[in-house]
Amino acid sequence: MSSHPINLGVRFILELTALLSLGVWGWYKGEGWLRFGLALFIPLLFAALWGIFRVPGDPGTAPVPTPGIIRLAFELVYFSLATWALYDAHFATLAWVQGILVVLHYIVSYDRILWMIKQ
Repeated sequence: MSSHPINLGVRFILELTALLSLGVWGWYKGEGWLRFGLALFIPLLFAALWGIFRVPGDPGTAPVPTPGIIRLAFELVYFSLATWALYDAHFATLAWVQGILVVLHYIVSYDRILWMIKQ
């Protein structure tokens, strides 16, 4: 089920909204020029980490091969942090929506989770 086109589309949107959430959080927490730096740097940092540390056999190349359980933990921390960032930036409703969608996505992607645990 995890490779179904609709689920892949939902996952891509969740990845983008998580980056946006982290950028919004940086914007609201910074002041002056720091605001621009945090809003840009934090999402770029997480996007780089997301693309670099990959499980071999997952779609795309793995510049730094990572065990599946470590990647799964990173994904859960990433999405949790992004959801918390929305909440902390006073977007509680959006945080709830994002959090629920992430949980539903991982429920639907149970086969990918089992695969990652075995890697």
